Amino acid sequence: MIRLELAGANTRVHSTLCGACPQGPTGCCASPPGVEWSDIGRIVSLGGAGWLLEQMAGGSLRPGQRGLLMLRVEPRDSDGRALPKRCAFHGHEGCTIPPERRAATCNYYVCDDAFAHGGEPSGNPEALAGRRAHDALVDLYGRWDLELAARIREGWPDGPPWNQDFLEWLGREHERLASRAASTAPALTPR
Repeated sequence: MIRLELAGANTRVHSTLCGACPQGPTGCCASPPGVEWSDIGRIVSLGGAGWLLEQMAGGSLRPGQRGLLMLRVEPRDSDGRALPKRCAFHGHEGCTIPPERRAATCNYYVCDDAFAHGGEPSGNPEALAGRRAHDALVDLYGRWDLELAARIREGWPDGPPWNQDFLEWLGREHERLASRAASTAPALTPR
């Protein structure tokens, strides 16, 4: 089953299949997405600048070419055997990060297996709405990342300073982009 939480750029798509992922116990978290420029701006706009700086200082997030990269860890089971590498934020019951601190992809990505399991091929309205929201978010965040990347290269040709001022700038830019997009993304607007 697919379930939507429509909230504009903060929309979340859920699937019951995720809890029993056919890809294994860590599913998508085996290869976590980057926390890209638009994600950082969204997290900051929701009050998470301090959290980002803490995670960078602790090594769970590190600067990359398109934002921040999540640390992958090789946890051990109760017998001391190594488990497959996964996102440092993946716990025994899934993601340990609240939704407002996650990369947007972690909130909206649902694999094709989940859409099929949720009834997309048979025309289930919730699954179809989930697919529309997913596709709209991929497009929206992709465009925002390109625009933000260009502005960052222009303003900080040697790379951003990764301090409070830079994060706050990204938060303001995200709010500007979200405001501009609010009327142009009907698949993400609550009815």
